[in-house]
Amino acid sequence: MLITVITNTALKNELLQQVNQALLNVQFVGTVNDVSTETNVVIDLLFTYSEVAVKALETLQTDMVVVHAPLETLQQLPDNFVRVNAWPTFLQRNVVEAAATSANQTLLQQVFAVFNKKVLFTPDVIGFISARVITTIINEAYLSLEEGLSTKEEIDTAMKMGTNYPYGPFEWASKIGIKQVATLLQLLSQQQQRYRVAPLLAQEINV
Repeated sequence: MLITVITNTALKNELLQQVNQALLNVQFVGTVNDVSTETNVVIDLLFTYSEVAVKALETLQTDMVVVHAPLETLQQLPDNFVRVNAWPTFLQRNVVEAAATSANQTLLQQVFAVFNKKVLFTPDVIGFISARVITTIINEAYLSLEEGLSTKEEIDTAMKMGTNYPYGPFEWASKIGIKQVATLLQLLSQQQQRYRVAPLLAQEINV
């Protein structure tokens, strides 16, 4: 089985964080145009949803396509597509959250076992589980900052020391990208108002 990963250097390093040996059947490329015709499974960590992007991956005719798609659902994708979240920092873990049909689950587990990662199958919902939690924490941190509770640096320190999180909420927002955070919150707020974007977060995006 040949696995081709479309990625950049930072995400490649995250994906390989638990790998201690050479991967003979894995190729890393920068664009979909670089994917070999011999590829069985393609993982597109740089995927941004559009009909053109989907068609380009579909044209490869691989057994399975794994795409970074935290803001979409499987209903928007072809049958052999699987969703994961490849936001910066999320691939550092030894667990990958994924939404996949039952027909794709076994192969997906085999694919990520190559990278020494387990697959946690979640409901096919926008944001999966971890991203929903983290963006909510970030949003609450912005609300606390707006109320004058403390500074960004102090809130980051308190969260890391108090919860043992790898990053504070503002630090995490910076790594993920505050536009990504706000976009997920905006989508979730269409279903529940508790996800409404904090005014200060919205303000920083528009600066």
